[in-house]
Amino acid sequence: MLFVDVAKIRVKAGKGGDGAVAFLREKYRPKGGPAGGDGGKGGDVIIEATTRKTTLYDFKYRRHFKAEDGKRGGGKNQKGADGKDLIIYVPVGTVIKDAYTGKIICDLVKEGQKCIVARGGKGGRGNASFATPTNQAPTYAEKGKPGEERELILELKIIADAGIIGMPNAGKSTLLSVLTSARPKIGMYPFTTLYPNLGVMEIDEERKVILADIPGLIEGASKGAGLGHRFLRHIERTKFLIHLIDISDSREHEPEKAFELVMNELKEYSKELAKKPQIVVGTKIDILSDRSIIEKLRAYFKGKGYEFMAISAVTGEGIKDLKELIWKYK
Repeated sequence: MLFVDVAKIRVKAGKGGDGAVAFLREKYRPKGGPAGGDGGKGGDVIIEATTRKTTLYDFKYRRHFKAEDGKRGGGKNQKGADGKDLIIYVPVGTVIKDAYTGKIICDLVKEGQKCIVARGGKGGRGNASFATPTNQAPTYAEKGKPGEERELILELKIIADAGIIGMPNAGKSTLLSVLTSARPKIGMYPFTTLYPNLGVMEIDEERKVILADIPGLIEGASKGAGLGHRFLRHIERTKFLIHLIDISDSREHEPEKAFELVMNELKEYSKELAKKPQIVVGTKIDILSDRSIIEKLRAYFKGKGYEFMAISAVTGEGIKDLKELIWKYK
């Protein structure tokens, strides 16, 4: 299924039912008086989070949602039925914003969490409600109120403990597949990962960490180069980042430069995101001829306040230690 993490929809709550104009016409009650019932309330539009969905794909083609209208009041003081609420299901982690103001209406981060995004209109009062000592036979009733209508932006932000970041081909997808049971697409060309992948790293029965592999950033991403910043929203909720840099003989950039390029793009997107704790991981040491670079990089990143370690996702070297370090940060 296509991964969709932003959608725009229009929702409309149900209109309230009109009040009724009616009078009692019974054989033994010649002066029964007004008996028009109130209209029913219009249905609300409710958005509910569920773990059964992982993408906003459902909203790619369906963008208009309407709750049921309330029913008209009846004679003999019968109240009209309330309109049914409309429940729209979205993935856990969905942020709902007003499309015009950008204001966050709600942030659904738990299974079953709900948010009323449009309230149904109030039902109109029937003529029985307007009877007074001086107006004992009112011939009018109230119209039902319209339901709220609004345009919404749905924005999915994956919920993970840690986000794996780095330049294209740094080995993010490979590492995710080694640390977890996730099976992301892997290839030797830029932008193999076209959308975030989630996986659960299990150290033992008690210790589990949710990891998200974020598509590679390149220089100029903040200006739309490559895949741009489109997927960085998915690591805004994470506690820390795992920053991969290629230190192999076949690397495209010097490790320090690759790190700074990604950090600059993080800062362009969000200074707060760039301040998150990070573990810097040098990858592909199975094709590194001069291992003295590892200690040099360890000292370099220590000076910047980051822990550094080197691994090979192919041979498994350093993976066990990396898992323990990741757990320490969780």
